Amino acid sequence: DSDLDELHRFAAAGGIPRRAFDLDHYDVPDDAVPRLIAAGAEPVSGHELVRRLIASGLRVTTRQRRGR
Repeated sequence: DSDLDELHRFAAAGGIPRRAFDLDHYDVPDDAVPRLIAAGAEPVSGHELVRRLIASGLRVTTRQRRGR
């Protein structure tokens, strides 16, 4: 994704509360994963997620996280 607004809309539509947002991604419970995949989410490894976040310019670094 290259748009956090799109991500927030998708999460809300999937029943994921905003408090699950962790600056550049959502932490979702395991039981929500099948529902989110059925709605169009693409399962990826943690490494792939970081790669995509960096490529999109949305990655929040550890240093930035510490300053929040």
